[in-house]
Amino acid sequence: MDRNKINREDMLELTRRMTTARTSMTRIAGCYVDKDGEFDGSFNTNFLKLSPSEKTKNLKLAKAVPFSETNKNLKKYEFTPEAQKPGSMWQLLMAMRECGLKNDALMDTFYDVVMEHYRADYEYAILLFHDRYDIPAKAADKERLWESEEMFEYLICVICPLAGEYEPGEPECGFLFPAFTERSGDLNHVNVFQRELESVHTELMEEILGVR
Repeated sequence: MDRNKINREDMLELTRRMTTARTSMTRIAGCYVDKDGEFDGSFNTNFLKLSPSEKTKNLKLAKAVPFSETNKNLKKYEFTPEAQKPGSMWQLLMAMRECGLKNDALMDTFYDVVMEHYRADYEYAILLFHDRYDIPAKAADKERLWESEEMFEYLICVICPLAGEYEPGEPECGFLFPAFTERSGDLNHVNVFQRELESVHTELMEEILGVR
């Protein structure tokens, strides 16, 4: 498998767990942006405290990223050593992942970067999910064993036009960080989702994430 390509099976392994019964999502955070690009409120919640219907609705939004068509709507990009220097988005994402989205100052910094660069003339929401996936080991014959192979701690971000008052619609773009490669966390890469290939939000890769 070309390491620059995304393995569909890796993504399906993540999406299979995005149900209310199986999810291990720990937290959801987000902010709302008005049509002028101004901040319009934020929230930060323990995912497990959401109602079943809220969990279902939000898991559907998060799932849009890994479930999208691999190597077409979902592509892998590299954080070069230059893109990992102090003050970079990579460093911010690492810190957000480490605190499980619980540090509001880090979240506000992230929202500010997105709002500064994201091109939209409509209201939208920036949503972030934090998850810890205890990856089961696989035996040589591909049968799963009980012991864990690795703890994959990751973030999913989606940017959604609002479909109603503070009601996120279908995600327009987003990302999974770190990338999930060969059933393992890949800190030097990110998987980026774009719903509309005719009108790609290049600013997400170039100006917000700083990847190529």
